[in-house]
Amino acid sequence: MQPLRTARLSLRPWREEDRSAFAALNADPDVTWDLGGPLSRADSDAKFDRYVATFERHGFSRWAIEDSQQAFVGYAGVMPSSGEHPLGPHAEMGWRLVRPAWGKGYATEAARAAIADGFSRVGLAEMLAYTSANNVRSQGVMARLGLRRAPLRDFVASYGGRPWQGLVWVAEMRQGVTQV
Repeated sequence: MQPLRTARLSLRPWREEDRSAFAALNADPDVTWDLGGPLSRADSDAKFDRYVATFERHGFSRWAIEDSQQAFVGYAGVMPSSGEHPLGPHAEMGWRLVRPAWGKGYATEAARAAIADGFSRVGLAEMLAYTSANNVRSQGVMARLGLRRAPLRDFVASYGGRPWQGLVWVAEMRQGVTQV
């Protein structure tokens, strides 16, 4: 799979040597507060394995993000949802960055590249992004991406054994043109 390139970033498939940096990302309470807090190493490894397997099975998943110095800064990409998701089957856009990478526009830049790939290479017709009501940083990324808010699709799920309210935004492809 060829990496996606932006002006400042490279989005690429996962490598085994990313596992420790991914675990550090998932262990940071500032980074993980919105979905129940830090993950254990075992839970992080399971998530890593799921991302790798999803790439192999579907040809798309979350991408590892590197900056211009080839340092790991997080992930962004589109995942097929599980069949048990409250919204049913769909493609879900998501991102997570290491704390030092916040505020540089990397999430928007990487997400824009992943959305374009989802429409052009993967052939998706629609992608959803969701976050909690108090995650204003992710909501800002969604606004900068030009995603359309879809309140009728908001949902409640359980993360870390706690109920979580997901606010939904949509990007869709119609007649070869991205509609948001």
